[in-house]
Amino acid sequence: MPSVSFPPYSPKDTVGNNPPHHGIKEAVHTEKAPAALGPYSQANKANNFLFVSGVLGLVPETGKFISDSVEDQTEQVLKNMGEILKAGGASYATVVKTTIMLADLKDFKKVNEIYAKYFPSPAPARSTYQVAALPLDAKIEIECIAAL
Repeated sequence: MPSVSFPPYSPKDTVGNNPPHHGIKEAVHTEKAPAALGPYSQANKANNFLFVSGVLGLVPETGKFISDSVEDQTEQVLKNMGEILKAGGASYATVVKTTIMLADLKDFKKVNEIYAKYFPSPAPARSTYQVAALPLDAKIEIECIAAL
């Protein structure tokens, strides 16, 4: 059997920084979507995919929710996501997987009606979860992966 060798594992370089990624990861940012709420990128390009972080229904110009309704927040989430996808060279049509986090699973049907307008057939693979809480008391958060 042929032997396979791997370089030694080193999670940090000698000065304590993350090791260089040699072009395999590129951060994506657009002012047309809300800024990240923490130490993460709006999206990252890697290996011909775009990984979009969880998106909230915040208005980019104000940093506030469009409204308290799950319908309005869902529309705004998907508009924001569209801007991030575009900035990363992708589109709704190239999304292969989404994950939806809902504050209340009773909103599932309302979200589906809006979601269906944005994703053409064949629709992306998807998971939906009810979660205990979302950042800023959001009603919905969606993340996705798109092919490039």
